[in-house]
Amino acid sequence: MIRVGVIGYGYWGPNIVRNLHGLDNVRVMMVCDNSPAAVARVRKNHPGLSTTSDPWEVLRSPEIDAVAVITPVWTHHELSKAALENGKHVFVEKPFTSNAAQAEELIELATQKRLTIMVDHTFLFTGAVRKIRELVDSGALGDLYYYDSLRVNLGLFQHDISVIWDLAPHDLSIMDHLIKKEPEAIVATGEKH
Repeated sequence: MIRVGVIGYGYWGPNIVRNLHGLDNVRVMMVCDNSPAAVARVRKNHPGLSTTSDPWEVLRSPEIDAVAVITPVWTHHELSKAALENGKHVFVEKPFTSNAAQAEELIELATQKRLTIMVDHTFLFTGAVRKIRELVDSGALGDLYYYDSLRVNLGLFQHDISVIWDLAPHDLSIMDHLIKKEPEAIVATGEKH
């Protein structure tokens, strides 16, 4: 049984808690959010589930094996690092961190501590991507030489991170999942409205 603490019950937090509850070998132990309204929603949706507004209760709890960090991007590095330093496995909502140096530091720390750190690449689990992977693996599409991706829906607008840093991980994780070779080149264009 993996005992999980969730930090953040805003936009994605309820989905993460619901999905964790649906797993046989996982038990959500505590949910943290600094918004009293969010804590009230947790209590309404999951009566009896322990709640707090202090992330350190989750990060330091000996009753928690893993922490899900579902907070604004600017908090990901600090919370994930604290979780790792307290011996917790970490699941982080994307984007992983605010910059590459923070990401590299967390990966190195997880490796040193022999802990798992995972970024949520939700599109890898969609039916469409699974079908494309099946077609690629079976050879039905032939050799892949080119992958094109167009983002037409920006979703929830993030104020603390650029749209490229926020949304490109979806496309890059799909490409990495489908294509077994290192890319020779990557070109990205964006436009400011």
